[in-house]
Amino acid sequence: MACPGTFSDEPLTPAGRLFLQSQTNIIIHCILRGKNPIDIDAVKSTLRSSLMVRHPRFCSLLVRDKNGFEHWRKAQVDIDQHVIVIDKRLDKSDNFLDESRRFSSEEGEGDDDDEAAVNQYVADLSVSSPLSTDKPLWEIHILVPHKCAVFRIHHALGDGISLMSMLMASCRRADDADALPRMVPEKSAEFKDGKGRDWFWLFGILWGFLKMVCFTVMFVMEFVVSSLLVCDRKTVISGGEGVELWPRKLATARFLLEDMRVVKKAIPNTTINDVLFGVVSSGLSRYLDHRTPNALHEGLRMTGVAMVNLRPQTGFQDLSQLMKGAAEARWGNKFGLILLPVYFKKAGNNPLEYVKRAKRMVDRKKHSLEAYFSYRIGDLVMSLLGSKVE
Repeated sequence: MACPGTFSDEPLTPAGRLFLQSQTNIIIHCILRGKNPIDIDAVKSTLRSSLMVRHPRFCSLLVRDKNGFEHWRKAQVDIDQHVIVIDKRLDKSDNFLDESRRFSSEEGEGDDDDEAAVNQYVADLSVSSPLSTDKPLWEIHILVPHKCAVFRIHHALGDGISLMSMLMASCRRADDADALPRMVPEKSAEFKDGKGRDWFWLFGILWGFLKMVCFTVMFVMEFVVSSLLVCDRKTVISGGEGVELWPRKLATARFLLEDMRVVKKAIPNTTINDVLFGVVSSGLSRYLDHRTPNALHEGLRMTGVAMVNLRPQTGFQDLSQLMKGAAEARWGNKFGLILLPVYFKKAGNNPLEYVKRAKRMVDRKKHSLEAYFSYRIGDLVMSLLGSKVE
């Protein structure tokens, strides 16, 4: 229930308003699986005293004024409306099992079958169940027989960095109930005092700045042209009219971090992100070659989009800093977009070539301000459409 009056209403940011448009209405789904059975009463009690329900975005309704502009309005949070409990076991088709099938399924069902059932549940949610505006835009679905919870949070509430930082701030370590989870320390640049700062050092700084300007101009022009004028060739992974209503299938894959580190070490100065981008490129190429053999020419370019955190500090953020409205690391959707080309290469090529190509492209993007300009262009466009900026 909304609080009376509109004196405390806050306008949405341009990015928040973008995620509420019918073409870009995005809900984030996060699956958490546990080892032990879930105590529903304990979950609700924890939520009532958690940081999440005290956060302004998680206790505010989405309202529209007489001009149609969206605002956040403080409201009372009813936990029972946000926690949806599923007591029956699901099969792979997202159908409830009856009692006779349920017990036989529990005896013979493995982790893969259990995961497939949860994946299908989330896939159906993403198409058939929008979030109601009669309450703050988040839900938690608890699938009791599967020992898992599904968070549903509208992207207008915040980006991945904001939401993961809140999740980590709400968790505690298993070996110490009062301690926060350990974070990987950020590496800070080391500068030598006076040593090495000669003409070569100055030349390196100037050369780096020149590369940044050149790459920024090139990639911003590419971004604008690709967005407005150039279309990728149609393939089996291309969407079509009404694609947002097509049936969906959610599949998960597991990658061992140790395996990714082995690949990372095989190519100098490579990051885990480079390896992941190489895996995606390889997977898409193999899938396209399997679905349409000999239909696509070698080296066909497809355009991918990557979201980049624009906060000064990378990785997880200090929640107290995110809550400061004037801080550069503020809460919300503070990210930019960069275009990452994905090239079709037939199976049989050296798998490391995918990683090497991904590294070259990502390195070039790092030396540009393309993501920052895409963020500012988005702000400008949404502002011109009538949105008020916080």
